[in-house]
Amino acid sequence: MPAKVTLTIIAGSLKGQKVEFDSRTTCIIGRHYDCELQLPSDEAHSIVSRYHCLLDINPPQIRIRDFGSRNGTFVNTKKIGQRPSHATPEQARQMQFPECDLQDGDKIRLGNTVFCVSIEVAGESDIGNETTAVAIAPAAGGLKPSLQTSNLPAIEGHTTLRELGRGGRGAVYLARNNQTGEEVALKLMLPQIAANPRDVDWFLREVENTKALNHPHVVQLKESGYSDDIFYFTLEYCAGGNAVHLMRQRGGKLPVSEAVPLILQVLDGLAYAHTAYIPYVKLKDGSLDRGKGLVHRDLKPENIFLSTAGNSIIAKIGDYGLAKAFDLAGFSNLTMSGTKAGTPGFMPRQQVINFKYVKPEVDIWATAATLYYMLTGSYPRDFAGKDPFLAVLDDKPVPLRVRDASIPQKLAEVIDLALIDSPAIYFKNAADFKQALSSAL
Repeated sequence: MPAKVTLTIIAGSLKGQKVEFDSRTTCIIGRHYDCELQLPSDEAHSIVSRYHCLLDINPPQIRIRDFGSRNGTFVNTKKIGQRPSHATPEQARQMQFPECDLQDGDKIRLGNTVFCVSIEVAGESDIGNETTAVAIAPAAGGLKPSLQTSNLPAIEGHTTLRELGRGGRGAVYLARNNQTGEEVALKLMLPQIAANPRDVDWFLREVENTKALNHPHVVQLKESGYSDDIFYFTLEYCAGGNAVHLMRQRGGKLPVSEAVPLILQVLDGLAYAHTAYIPYVKLKDGSLDRGKGLVHRDLKPENIFLSTAGNSIIAKIGDYGLAKAFDLAGFSNLTMSGTKAGTPGFMPRQQVINFKYVKPEVDIWATAATLYYMLTGSYPRDFAGKDPFLAVLDDKPVPLRVRDASIPQKLAEVIDLALIDSPAIYFKNAADFKQALSSAL
């Protein structure tokens, strides 16, 4: 039995209705027609906002986030994020968009509608069946963590040279393969929840799918494994850093002559990845089969890595599918929670509304948002003083030439067109957006 979260309405005009979630997704509750859980627009729900709150679901975990609604969201009769009578300015800021984890049996109240939360943890038989469905072993050469004898991690078969960076998910190191002499990026990811073999299997399956991608504009995954609660893998090392590093070198933004060619390369990588054959895709009935295409879902300047060939800069899409897989292994505050607009800054409204079933077009929108950011140093939407996810749902992108009037009008019109996401995303595939950009130069 897989882990599952069920919401059952136990009070209100919708009493008896229920919805089940058995995989990583989000769900918005409110009165707007495109909310997955839409409440009536009647007097009893007049205090419920159009977009009232967001559920961040990774069975068996579930977190609720209020969108700064005037009347708040109540869990077990208590308003989440209710500020103390003498809250400091910092406490008030932190509680502007309150959220909390939900437990089995919790009650959520919005207006006169009450939801009861039911959480089922995966059974042992399900874990065993799913784990043995795909036998994913570390690549030849070992890649097993060994005892650390310095401040740098020691990985069998590799010499760790220096740390490249770290964040909430773990650390990245520059390492050398002792057999080939090749420099690689070594990533060690330390998820908060790694005790469930089913979570580990999900992660390793995504790693194996990513390994199937082989394209000049996609960072290649080389080796991978899991041991002692550590996910680890090596990737093609891009000595030029990422697009954010290049922007800093250029004073905070890139000229059209540099930004657009990099994005054209990214679109080539997306066109390939969106149609590539993937070895392990889980079907609705739980079985595995060969699939076609991967949607990145987290494309942004930090994930566009750079290498050089002569005098040319080569763009490569990084962390392809890994962000999604790591997210399955436990909640990540950098992905769907928290008050920073880093990821929402490059996210269309379709991805907030329908995270589980997003299509390749969300990557095209994110690519346009990334180009916008490269050219202006700003996100397409303004997030100041507003929940970033609510801003994605409610606000249209700011026209590009409002940010920078020096950008050629024809190019700006194409980028603005690509950033339309209501009622639908304008460009559906990478080839069409690339053609439009090329024609605007």
